[in-house]
Amino acid sequence: MGKKATQPKKAKKAMKAARKASYSLIKRLEPLVAPFRFDGKGEFHLKSHSTVGKGGLDKDDGEKILEANRKRLSDLQERLYAQDNWSLLVIFQGMDAAGKDSAIKSIFENVNPQGCEVTSFKEPTSHELDHDFLWRAIIALPERGRIGIFNRSYYEECLVTRVHHHLLGKEKIPRKLIGPSLWRERFADITAFERYLSRNGTVVLKFFLNISKRKQRERFLDRLEQPSKNWKFSMNDVTERAFWPRYMAAYQDIIRHTSTGHAPWHVVPADHKWFARVVIGSAIVSALEDLNLRFPRVGAALKAEFVKVRKALEDERDIEKARRRRPVKKAVGKNSGKGKKTRAAIRPVSRQVMMPRSRECRRFSLAANGSLGSNRSAFNTSPGRYNA
Repeated sequence: MGKKATQPKKAKKAMKAARKASYSLIKRLEPLVAPFRFDGKGEFHLKSHSTVGKGGLDKDDGEKILEANRKRLSDLQERLYAQDNWSLLVIFQGMDAAGKDSAIKSIFENVNPQGCEVTSFKEPTSHELDHDFLWRAIIALPERGRIGIFNRSYYEECLVTRVHHHLLGKEKIPRKLIGPSLWRERFADITAFERYLSRNGTVVLKFFLNISKRKQRERFLDRLEQPSKNWKFSMNDVTERAFWPRYMAAYQDIIRHTSTGHAPWHVVPADHKWFARVVIGSAIVSALEDLNLRFPRVGAALKAEFVKVRKALEDERDIEKARRRRPVKKAVGKNSGKGKKTRAAIRPVSRQVMMPRSRECRRFSLAANGSLGSNRSAFNTSPGRYNA
């Protein structure tokens, strides 16, 4: 009875220690996350956010933090999957060549693919345009216990369509619903949608990879110079550079009106890819640590079943070991006590018996073919002997 009473105490003590460790990690990562997080409180001006920040770190320090975040994220993802209560939605937005693809590949390197899914949102298809602007994102939302990654997202419908107004015509929206208030209405819809997700157990993290126009040009040139990156380049990418001021204004408006406590934006300096990955990875790890994820506890009835299963498996193992240890009986010859001598004794006998038969068969064959003439009495067909 005393032993059973101490088990809950040990479990509580372990949970308390784990919670303390999580809180400590969140505190250590906070300086890498807080300066870049905007939750809607106060003013927001995109120009006041640097694209070249490194948080006082050098690249070697950054790589160490990134590797530690990868390992911790792998463990947290396993707990998230096992607990099967929460889900995580990670949204990446940014101009072309901002580093979205490489950030996803690097940060989620150690995550089990079975619990993680990436969805890239390109130009809407005709089928998607027959639905509301949130529809294609809704059907791609992560299940409980899983991580969903949006490479671009429903925010494109407040960005590209705002920079290029003619694209609204393809969305088949009734004319009377298109007016000056359209963008504010979409911001309100998105905010309500993200609030709904958070109320139902989906943690929403949004990252805007803030790259400078100069750095984008350098990365475009790099894509042209390296054959392995040529496929990434599109003339449309260069064309869109002409609309840079419009895109920056649209992003500023998006971040101002859709940042909330339950779905904050992180404006990440993206001119240095390694630092962008440090910030993003730290924000994701901190958010998951805050959920206090734990592996499910097993009930008393199931533990009793475990005892039976363990005994059955151990008995099976013991039987197999006993069979392997049992001595194997050697075959014994009919006329000898040892196998080797028996085989040696058999060989001469078999030659004495078989060789004459073999010769007799050959002679019989010659006689049948007429090689010995018509005198068939030249040999005796009795087994084992013949006359010359």
